[in-house]
Amino acid sequence: MVRPALIQINAALGRAPEHRRWRASAAYNPINAQIAEESLHTDAAPAAVSPESRRRRAAWLAELAVPARRSRRVAAATVSLAGWLLIAQAWLIAWLLARAFTGQHRAAALASELAPALAALVGVLLARLLLAAWSQMAAGAVADAAKRSLRQRVYRQLMAHGPLWLRQRRSGELGELLLAHGESLDGYFTGFLQARTEVVTVPLALLVAVTCLQPVVALILLGTAPLIPLFMMLVGWGAEAAGRHQLQALARMGGHFADRLKGLGLLRLYGRGEAELAGIEEAAEGVRERSLKVLRIAFLSSTVLEFFASLSVAMVALYLGLGYLGMLGPHVAPTLFAGLFCLLLAPEFYAPLRRLAAHYHDRANALAAVAEVERLVAGLDAGVKEGPLEPARPAEVAEQRGPLLEAQALWLRPGLAPRDVVRDLSLRIEAGGRLALLGPSGSGKSTVLEALAGWLPPTQGRILRRPGLRVGYAGQRPYLFHGSIADNLRLAAPQASEQRLRAVAEAAQVMRFAARLPQGLDTVIGERGFGLSGGEARRIALARLLLREPDLLLLDEPTAFLDPDTEADLLDSLGGFARERAVIVATHSEAVRRWADASVILQPLVAADEVRP
Repeated sequence: MVRPALIQINAALGRAPEHRRWRASAAYNPINAQIAEESLHTDAAPAAVSPESRRRRAAWLAELAVPARRSRRVAAATVSLAGWLLIAQAWLIAWLLARAFTGQHRAAALASELAPALAALVGVLLARLLLAAWSQMAAGAVADAAKRSLRQRVYRQLMAHGPLWLRQRRSGELGELLLAHGESLDGYFTGFLQARTEVVTVPLALLVAVTCLQPVVALILLGTAPLIPLFMMLVGWGAEAAGRHQLQALARMGGHFADRLKGLGLLRLYGRGEAELAGIEEAAEGVRERSLKVLRIAFLSSTVLEFFASLSVAMVALYLGLGYLGMLGPHVAPTLFAGLFCLLLAPEFYAPLRRLAAHYHDRANALAAVAEVERLVAGLDAGVKEGPLEPARPAEVAEQRGPLLEAQALWLRPGLAPRDVVRDLSLRIEAGGRLALLGPSGSGKSTVLEALAGWLPPTQGRILRRPGLRVGYAGQRPYLFHGSIADNLRLAAPQASEQRLRAVAEAAQVMRFAARLPQGLDTVIGERGFGLSGGEARRIALARLLLREPDLLLLDEPTAFLDPDTEADLLDSLGGFARERAVIVATHSEAVRRWADASVILQPLVAADEVRP
């Protein structure tokens, strides 16, 4: 799976594929050094997981399946009923064999005597087959609902953290939460939970049935049964740690691979293709090694558990055989029917325990996936709430008759800044107002817009908004998806008509260049606006924002990279659109400054330790 991807990257970098293993030097490539260091941390002894953490994650897993509560009950009932029918199945088989070997009737009479039992046996087998299929269907529905719930919760948590938090994370690593980590829940809900239900309901019923005929056999079953779950728990702890390491390596590999795919052109430009291929191959090798560790534990545990189960069945067979030989006394020898019945049920008594042990690594993988969700999204949410998403940091609500937005004595510090970049800033804007934020690069204009949008909480001061205020933000680096220009515009209003799309495209001066494209607004563009200039991408983002019709527009350098004529036309149409709306624009443009009604000039702040005498 990794090798074809490496061959495709080789082709993109202008290299012939090579089938030898690369080893990168940490001194030569700092990125690979970081990967190597993370691998060392991953291979180290895992931190102990507290019982409280494990219980909390298990409870969170159970909450994921709440929407499929009915299907979960159906799955539990059908798997239990199918297990209980084993008693009838073993009874009929044992009776048929006993009658066939000990019957004194003629062949015709014996066949007529056995025919009803044979028909009943066929009915029981068909019933168990149908119940097993029904159980798997219901368990599959539970797994689908749980995966859907997991993805909804992760998505909503990512959205709740806000764009500024997301910018500091690797998109490929977060994407694994919705893909590989979500799929790791499949075995938990379709395998482990079903086996756990069987263990609770089926062996006890089989034990009662055996006790009625052979109490000693029941004691053998009861005495040997705890060996399997005991060993299962010991192996399960190691499987959970190995699964957590494997998922961490997979997430890092996804993030590393996605980052390199996005930057292939830059890597080729600076001659870093071979070194980065070495880093990707080493990361893939780490995933392979950790996957094999998980499989090794799973195969080892299955082998040992099969040994214990086979040994226990052999003990039952030995007891019955010694009884038939008369070596346990004349009154201990069981009947042929009783011996066959117990021998048929003995493997089935251990089967649920063996299945639970076989699927125990699915539980470990699911708990490891939840631990990764907890690590990457900074906690587990309490549930999925319906309704629109709120801003990451909602502003305080102003009076209904007050200004649209008012900032009072704001002190702002971006996420990676060591100090505040904006201090004691106050501004207010009414409907129909136009405010320009002016200042040199680094003075905090974009930071102010992010704070007004509700993404960045102020370290001091407060922001007041009129109730129900709809805010739209267009940044300097808008994200455009692979698809047509019209598809990217419709993200703001999926049901917008062609006339409406064309109107906002005209207002944002998108048609100035789209009219020259082969298919106009239906022309397909690449991811992140590949194929467009910086100014064209910003105009598409502005048109998308206008399609939302917000009450307050926050625009970051909307006229950058535009010639004077296009800039003048854009400001003209923007003024017409925003006649009843407010606009706050960060700019270096003198034309925008003249277009605005008022302006605020920001100056870069100098720290005390940076001031030289």
